[in-house]
Amino acid sequence: MSPHVPHVLILGGTSEARELAAALAAHPGVRVTTSLAGRVTRPGALAGEVRVGGFGGAAGLADWLRDERVDALVDATHPFAETITANAARAAAEAGVTAVVLRRPGWRPGPEDRWHPVASLAEAADLLPRFGPRVFLTTGRLGLSAFAHLTDHRFVVRSVEPPEPPVPPHTEVLLARGPFTVADETELLRGNLIDVLVTKDSGGAATAAKLTAARRLGLPVVVVGRPPLPDGVTAVPDVAGVLERLGLGPAGP
Repeated sequence: MSPHVPHVLILGGTSEARELAAALAAHPGVRVTTSLAGRVTRPGALAGEVRVGGFGGAAGLADWLRDERVDALVDATHPFAETITANAARAAAEAGVTAVVLRRPGWRPGPEDRWHPVASLAEAADLLPRFGPRVFLTTGRLGLSAFAHLTDHRFVVRSVEPPEPPVPPHTEVLLARGPFTVADETELLRGNLIDVLVTKDSGGAATAAKLTAARRLGLPVVVVGRPPLPDGVTAVPDVAGVLERLGLGPAGP
C-alpha cells in the first residue's frame, strides 16, 4: 500500500484561499484541493486540484472528507458565507478532521469616517431614507431583494457577476472586480452624485478604496456587520496563521 499523502481541503472563493492553495502546493508531499461553490463563472487559476459545486450540506461534506481521506479542512470562504461556514464546522467535527477558519480582518472606522453599522441588509435598507436618494450599493449580487421596495431611490450596484432579481427598480449595474483605486472610487462617487455608500464588512485592501473616497467626500457609509462564527470556532487572519495551525512553515529555502 502506498503511503498516505497529507490532504488539505480548502473551501475557497477568496484571494486568501488562492494564496493558501499556492503555499500548500509548494510543500512536497501535501495534496491540496480547493472547492468552489460555482457562483463565479470565471474563477482565477488555482494551485493543486479544484472541484466545483456543493457537497449536499454538512453530512455530504463529512462523507467527502472521509472518502477522500482529508486530514485538514480550511474554510477560506467569504466572511458572509454563513451557511457554508456552519456546515464546514459540523462536517469537520463529524469526520474528525482538523478545521481552521481563515478570515481576513474586518475594516475599522477612523475618526473622520461617518459609518452607520447595521446587522443585516434589511437593516441597511431601513436606514437609507435618512440619507439622499442616490445609493452606491457594493454588497454583492445576492441579496438585492432587500432593497427592491425602495422605489424612490436610485442605485448604482457594483458586482463581479450580474445580480439576481429582484433588484430595485431604478438600478444601474457596474460589472467590475477589484482592486480599485481611491482616485477611481472618488470619481465614481462624484460622477454619480452619490449620497450614501452601502457595503458589507468584507475586509481586505482590494475594495477598501471606496471607504477612503467616502471619507474624503464626507459621505455616510452604511456598513453591514459580519455574521458570528459558529460556537467554539475561532478564525486566523492570514495564510501564515493557517500554516502554523497545520504545523507547516514556509516552503522552500
